[in-house]
Amino acid sequence: MSIFSLRFLGVGNAQAPRLGTSAAVLEVDGRPSLLIDCGPSTIDAHLGTYGTLPEAVFATHAHLDHIGGLEGLFYRLATAPTAHRAVARLYCPVPLVAILQQRLADYPSILAEGGRNFWDAFQLIPVSGQFWHEMLMFSVFPVRHHEFLTAFGLALPGRFLFTGDTRPIPEVLSRYACHGERIFHDCASLRSPSHTGVDDLVLEYQPEQRRRMVLYHYESAEAGRRLQEHGYRIARCGEVFDLALPGDAGVADRVRTGDTVVALEAAS
Repeated sequence: MSIFSLRFLGVGNAQAPRLGTSAAVLEVDGRPSLLIDCGPSTIDAHLGTYGTLPEAVFATHAHLDHIGGLEGLFYRLATAPTAHRAVARLYCPVPLVAILQQRLADYPSILAEGGRNFWDAFQLIPVSGQFWHEMLMFSVFPVRHHEFLTAFGLALPGRFLFTGDTRPIPEVLSRYACHGERIFHDCASLRSPSHTGVDDLVLEYQPEQRRRMVLYHYESAEAGRRLQEHGYRIARCGEVFDLALPGDAGVADRVRTGDTVVALEAAS
């Protein structure tokens, strides 16, 4: 049976570059399978971790701290020697396709030498409720972040749910994370009109849901410590979370940093 895990390449929000721009990689048997978001520092982090460029990316939304690295990925793919030139799959929720076109692909003559379109380096795969990737069926759902239908989360049933940037979405978790999945949730120390704050968690979520949460996309290292003081788990840059099936004793409550494995206590 394959071993699934989620590695964070960065955990900070747009104002916390020292924590790395928020992005995570689904690993299957230690191999990078799917990159979730691609901010300005993500490609270098991916290369430093795996020694390769990502072959598949899922975009949660089109803020530049989550897609700004796609332009750099384009240049690396488009300028590689012809014999080594590859195309990366880009899974994009349908409502975001036009936004990505406007933000990234409309720039004229993206290569100074000409002759290349932005999408030449990508296999664009528009997705809605579900999509297949490497024989796994993923679920896609809208979240609450700025405008209606401009941000989306991702779930692999039985394994994990990744909110992307969002306000609380208890009704979504009740549907897409109802079988013991680990929940990776956007959370800062203070709430905002577009992001969850730590006080929102108690107001919006059930204790059982909160116990399964790992918080990321916070505003500073100090904010991360404050989230921990409230009894929550946080993700740190480089940490790897095992994604066990429900009922696999012990594995789902462990996180790896490099070669170190530590037990995680339940959130209050």
